[in-house]
Amino acid sequence: MGSSSNSQPSLGAPAPEADDKLPVKMLNDRIMVRIGPAEGERRSVGGILIPATAQVGKRLTWAEVIAVGPNVRSMEAGDRVLFNPEDRYEVEVRGVDYIILRERDVHAVAAERLEEGSTGLYL
Repeated sequence: MGSSSNSQPSLGAPAPEADDKLPVKMLNDRIMVRIGPAEGERRSVGGILIPATAQVGKRLTWAEVIAVGPNVRSMEAGDRVLFNPEDRYEVEVRGVDYIILRERDVHAVAAERLEEGSTGLYL
């Protein structure tokens, strides 16, 4: 028998080689999300272009849920979630950047499956 150490790569570690193409399974209450390209620059209601580098106080961000762990109860893959971009871990999988969050770090969920009229707000 070999060594009994259980070393696991951290999220900042390089991903497995591209030809491995191993499936990824989220654990516990973790969710994997992807921010769309529109999260950089945006336009004000008046049409003014606001660059991604502009300083804005505690602005929350919307992202699409890609995968959820088995203990996640409030969201599913395909939902959109609202979270604080400062409370996140970034990871690259097969050349695509994703964000890992805990379910408790999500402030809101937007999905067609939610009960109509439950919030009065629509995206």
